Amino acid sequence: MLRRFSGVVLSVLFLLVAASLAEATASSMQLGMICPSRLQLRYPQHCSNGGAREGLTEMALQGLSPQRPLPTESLDPSLGNVPFYYLRSGRQDGTPVYGSYQDALQGRDPVWTVEPGFVFFSWIDRFEEDGKVIYMIAPGIYIPGGGIGRISLTYFHGVALRRTPSRPFAWVLMRLQTSTSPGFDQPQTGRWINRYEKVWIYDVERIGDYDWYKVGPNDWIEQRRLAVVKPDPTRPDGVDDYRWISINLYEQTLMVYEEGQLIYATLVSSGLKGWWTQPGLFQVYSKLEGDRMMGSFEADRSDFYYLEDVPWNLYYDKARALHGTYWHNGFGYPRSHGCVNLALIDAHWIYNWAEEGTWVYIFDPSGETPTDPSEFSDGGA
Repeated sequence: MLRRFSGVVLSVLFLLVAASLAEATASSMQLGMICPSRLQLRYPQHCSNGGAREGLTEMALQGLSPQRPLPTESLDPSLGNVPFYYLRSGRQDGTPVYGSYQDALQGRDPVWTVEPGFVFFSWIDRFEEDGKVIYMIAPGIYIPGGGIGRISLTYFHGVALRRTPSRPFAWVLMRLQTSTSPGFDQPQTGRWINRYEKVWIYDVERIGDYDWYKVGPNDWIEQRRLAVVKPDPTRPDGVDDYRWISINLYEQTLMVYEEGQLIYATLVSSGLKGWWTQPGLFQVYSKLEGDRMMGSFEADRSDFYYLEDVPWNLYYDKARALHGTYWHNGFGYPRSHGCVNLALIDAHWIYNWAEEGTWVYIFDPSGETPTDPSEFSDGGA
């Protein structure tokens, strides 16, 4: 009997102590004295309404701390390999093309001459003789090395994604410091971000004529210095398939969607003013692994271009195509005569993914790009 009575007493005492501890814990949590991280996020109403702990909770709820990486998949770097080296001609008198090595070496009887302009050749072999350099640009076809320079290929590429990101993200378009608050007159943070770095978008605030994006706890960047990807897996009107490509001309971004998920995103370079990339809904009508592009739109041919072996072409609107680009690294800004320029890895990945008939939806949310068909030429590189 004594043992049973002692057990009851101990049980009552344990319950009283537990109740007191629970009351003290609840009181402490209300005062912000005890707030483990697991309770901080699960029951924030029980934690302090001030201090660093509340700030950490708010940052965690917004995704600011810790910052999660993009849900990316690895890309095969060999996608950027092309079976050529490339040259740029700076000759102001045009570039002669010869039908034999000896003709090229002696500078006689060119088969034709490529007029001066924005001119690039691919080459497969290089020779030096008598102090001269000769390039073979195709079997049995040669150009002289004078006024010719070799170029390096671009290094940028976009991201393949396992799933649609939970919030918008962006590429930074120039090396910059972030601002402590939105607005041009705000102090800078001292945090430098390099071109092509990716940042999450946590908030947006309109100041004057421009949006400012929050990219960190106290980091803001003005919209023109970013190329923002805003995932939207809603099928555009007219798209009757579960696979399509969307191109945002204002942001200079491209998004690939499949089965309601964003699976690829990157930067592009679309048409310059006057050589617009036409907004609208199109379908890929031809796939060419390599193609030569040339043309001019100005009466004086001051804009003449000649581009050999442009890789991974998806033609979708007359002469306009999505294609690989080896001659610049200016992605995120308009650069073309109407085509959609892509970095090499991006172009190859999208070329492999796309089919003839794949939908291409091009839009400009700013409304700056004309929509009248008479404003557009047949397009080009």
